[in-house]
Amino acid sequence: MCSVLVVGLFVLTFIAQNFVIPSGSMQKTLLIGDHLVVDRITLSPPTHWMPLVHYREPRRGDIVVFLKPGNPDMFLVKRLIGVPGDHIHLRNGVVILNGVAQNEPYARLGPEDTYSPYIDDFPLVSPFEAGDVTTEWAVDLAHHVQGNDLVVPPGMYFMMGDNRHNSLDSRFWGFVPRANIVGRPLFNFWSFATPDDQMDKTGIGDRIAWMTHVVTHFVSDTRWKRTFHVVR
Repeated sequence: MCSVLVVGLFVLTFIAQNFVIPSGSMQKTLLIGDHLVVDRITLSPPTHWMPLVHYREPRRGDIVVFLKPGNPDMFLVKRLIGVPGDHIHLRNGVVILNGVAQNEPYARLGPEDTYSPYIDDFPLVSPFEAGDVTTEWAVDLAHHVQGNDLVVPPGMYFMMGDNRHNSLDSRFWGFVPRANIVGRPLFNFWSFATPDDQMDKTGIGDRIAWMTHVVTHFVSDTRWKRTFHVVR
């Protein structure tokens, strides 16, 4: 039993990890209540003691799990839009990367999404005119703008949620350091229909009520079609 526990702890700590989607920032790619297996090896810094393991650098288009800058206890999951040296801007919600408009079917706007100058024409509008932008990023942003483009500095990455109008991402708090990238989701091993505000209910009574709800509605509220769904 001790051996099993040690191996299991090693796997969950260094190789794979369970991650639950708490918000709708990645819909419809990832839904609130999706439970993911996260690969913590591929995107980690290479080590000499595991030479047979495949490592690689994060790539544009990767969905990654990372620690939010300035908040080391908060894990986020977003899509990687820009790597060091990339020139980025948005026009009418379309990402222009190094002068080329990107085809992103996973980030298509819905009928409920209304035009927002700061979100859809980033970084054309001053962050001081937008809400939810951190003070540090509002000041630092101007140092990384060349012409109409935001230039990703060395060792940094630019992240955005697929649900572009409902995602607090790099547009609002800045670049993600390489060291903050934890891994990439592999597949969805369980998905349970979860209210949008569930993550805000942190009281003991709320947690007990939610656990009871999960047990009693496990069959009816499990999204069975998303079981073992590969994350792309």
